[in-house]
Amino acid sequence: MKERLQFFMSVLILIFLVKILSACKKEDKTTTETTTGKIIFSMNHQVNGLPLKENELIYTNEAGNEYLISEVKYFISDVTFYRHDGSKKVIGDWKDIFYVDENIQETKTIRFYDKIQAGTYDSITFVFGISEQKNKSFMFVNPPEVNMFWPEVLGGGYHYMMINGKWKDTTGVTQPFNFHLGIGQLYQGNTTNVDSIYGFVQNYFTVHLPGSGFTMKEQGTLTFNLSMNIEKWFANPQVFDFNYWGGAIMQNQAAMQVIKENGWDVFTITR
Repeated sequence: MKERLQFFMSVLILIFLVKILSACKKEDKTTTETTTGKIIFSMNHQVNGLPLKENELIYTNEAGNEYLISEVKYFISDVTFYRHDGSKKVIGDWKDIFYVDENIQETKTIRFYDKIQAGTYDSITFVFGISEQKNKSFMFVNPPEVNMFWPEVLGGGYHYMMINGKWKDTTGVTQPFNFHLGIGQLYQGNTTNVDSIYGFVQNYFTVHLPGSGFTMKEQGTLTFNLSMNIEKWFANPQVFDFNYWGGAIMQNQAAMQVIKENGWDVFTITR
């Protein structure tokens, strides 16, 4: 009888503990859901403050090149929100690399499924392109991302950006250009023969968005308009002249270095 009583007491205690733990988990889940919010990026592409018009020869860059844009596609990754208390939230719970394509509407809305803790945030940054640690060949198997592959012999992984279009050269002839950014190569001598490659250059960079501070309310949703101002790729601190660099720059690290340096203020953010 005594042993049976002890057994029942043990069962009751176990049931009691299970209920307490379940209640704690439920409370923790409720607390997490009610003290966080969500963030959305709405991506858009502009030239001189106006929405991009594709396939129209209506633009002139800082070098005086008349040009048109036919495609804009790129990756951003490692989006980071910096809290007022010095901590930070790096997006990565669901997805950490985002593909954006002017001609694929659904890619222009980025929904972060990570829960963003309520509070005050001072700034937002992201990596333009994909970091060396993450930019691995064959990690994408389906289009459109797979179409961004970067040749293995040139460093592998994927393009950070493809802006394709045409420009009018000094003779008035319209020439195609592939304004592409990715891993650069270092060559021995004055050649671009792949057999002479002795090193690679990582051309991804971090974008710091001015005026990106915000306050996240409990269970709130914030939408930010993130604009790529295309004309700035050609302007500051170095003027990019198609007549000098030509239309194909994948194996030209000097040209990609100019693009990388000019990218610091290409993006602006508003709410």
